[in-house]
Amino acid sequence: MMRVPPGKASILIVGLLALAGTAAALYGTGGVPGNRGADAACAASAAKIAALKPLATGAVAAFAVQDSPKPLPALTFSAKDGARTGLADFRGRTVLLNLWATWCAPCREEMPALDRLQADLGGEAFTVVAVNIDTRNLERPRTWLQEAGIANLAYYADPQAKVFQELKSVGKAFGMPTTLLVGPDGCEMGILSGPADWASPEAKALVTAATDGRPR
Repeated sequence: MMRVPPGKASILIVGLLALAGTAAALYGTGGVPGNRGADAACAASAAKIAALKPLATGAVAAFAVQDSPKPLPALTFSAKDGARTGLADFRGRTVLLNLWATWCAPCREEMPALDRLQADLGGEAFTVVAVNIDTRNLERPRTWLQEAGIANLAYYADPQAKVFQELKSVGKAFGMPTTLLVGPDGCEMGILSGPADWASPEAKALVTAATDGRPR
């Protein structure tokens, strides 16, 4: 066995302790540089988290409020006229981002409630952004919305379903429907996997708290 002189052994121990401290610091922040910057970018959403947690009840009991809001990927999709848009275009407004498809029965069931939520609370402070991810028969979603009497939701689509894949890659989407509450700073405040009655008093209270009760 190789013997290390006492002086060099002390230096080696100090070096190992320094490395351990660095590793612990990285582990504590998820090992991702710039986390403090991300936290600062989401300060507006973070300030609302405490108010949201007790409101995840009743019809929205499955809504999972984030402990620490983080920016979402730069999600993009198409508007009704085919123009490209995305979450960045909604900065300054609280957004309920919903991913749906006509082949998803729970998605279809909750769509009227999302439509009523938009009618009741939609405006300059808040909007529902329902993005269709049908990849076949691209006229079918528009036809279904008309037949179902959905009149208050703007039409958004992502025929390549990239939005779903991007959210899935960061652990935010594993099934349909998937709905995220996004703050005016573009950061996720919470997520609900599966359907919900978004026109319920509980859902409206949650949205109102997320918008600080700002007028429409």
